[in-house]
Amino acid sequence: MLVETNILKRSEFIFNEAPLHSRFWYNLRMSVLVLGINHTTAPVAIREQVAFPPNALVPALQSAQQALDIHGVILSTCNRTELYCYHSDEEALLNWLGAYHQLSPASLSPYIYCHHDRQAVRHLMRVASGLDSMVLGEPEILGQLKNAFAVAQDAGTVDGKLHRLFETAFEVAKKVRTETALGAQSMSVASAAVNLAKQIFSSLGDSAALLIGAGDTIATVRHHLCDHGLERLWVANRTLSRAQSLLGEGPGVAISLDEMPATLDKVDMVITATSSTLPILGKGRVETALKQRKRRPLLLIDLAVPRDIEAEVKTLQDVYLYTVDDLHAIVQAGRKSREQAATKAEAIIHHQAEQFTRRVQSLQAVDTVQDYRTWMLQLRDETLEKSQQLLNTGVSPDKALKDLARRLTNKVMHAPSVQLRRASELGRHDLVDAMRELFELEDN
Repeated sequence: MLVETNILKRSEFIFNEAPLHSRFWYNLRMSVLVLGINHTTAPVAIREQVAFPPNALVPALQSAQQALDIHGVILSTCNRTELYCYHSDEEALLNWLGAYHQLSPASLSPYIYCHHDRQAVRHLMRVASGLDSMVLGEPEILGQLKNAFAVAQDAGTVDGKLHRLFETAFEVAKKVRTETALGAQSMSVASAAVNLAKQIFSSLGDSAALLIGAGDTIATVRHHLCDHGLERLWVANRTLSRAQSLLGEGPGVAISLDEMPATLDKVDMVITATSSTLPILGKGRVETALKQRKRRPLLLIDLAVPRDIEAEVKTLQDVYLYTVDDLHAIVQAGRKSREQAATKAEAIIHHQAEQFTRRVQSLQAVDTVQDYRTWMLQLRDETLEKSQQLLNTGVSPDKALKDLARRLTNKVMHAPSVQLRRASELGRHDLVDAMRELFELEDN
């Protein structure tokens, strides 16, 4: 379902033509910006087009850094793809995202959301705390966010400002977990998949399962299945050693992806969650397995984004295919019991976001004062040098002092006078009022 775009078309008051030394009068700072797409704004068919597999994160981060001159962090999960950075041009980020995935920005914009400054800080804290997840309060997202941050650090795309932002978000998430019951009885997508299997099969202990992948999601699925008594289990992965490591000493058989087709006629369910960019289970392969199974029904649960199982498989008889989006209703179970905790968590995040924003703004004020002082000292030295040159030509000290005062006054007044006139022309009366307040000018 399409959603209205909330890409904001801001008409920012930016004076690019102003000389560098006069930019003090309009502090053009890079704002915190998050641009993303998630399970509430786009279906899986759209989300998979902008997903970044793990091995593509570093090249993508470096591409964004080179193209946009930014430091950034990319979070890409089955439910969301988000880019966090300090930047002021959301349209440039959208254009880069589209170009990187060979998609037109116009085709993406209906599904994109964008947050700036305080709202961006708040959004990151909500994501880290599990408040923005399909599963309210789910804990996995914090680990995914920490991993995305670590990848960006290794790629060299995290600067001091981003480091401070993410470390604060991690601290806030820990505070939410400690001071609220938000994570109590939360259901992950992995556990929801097992719950779905429980509804379809009367006893999981009598069933057999094939798990494809060897990441955290499949590890969680295996844990839940074994807790429900399932012992006939195969784990298929491109790297056999990883499948063997996931099984450990527990029940099950590790196989390669090449052996996976021959296993389909032996199992009742297939649950897959790999980082493959292309489907690994197609309609033809499933059709062949169904003939071998003599039409015994097969449950397929695809937890991957991009999807591991071709969508056309759903058209086959005796096949029940579910994607991560299909699990949405299941994972809402128990949500009401966590809504009260979520209210408390929102209050914590609101307070922490305000505090972080004020701290950042105070640091920006310090930087601005330092820039102002440097600029004024430069004007002083330039003007003093001119006056000394006048004295050396034999001009009287009185005349040289008057010339110094005139030059210094004109130079100090020039930049703000030009910018204030432009501000008035553009209707930016807030800047005019700020000038009067800054210099304590009395109203006439």
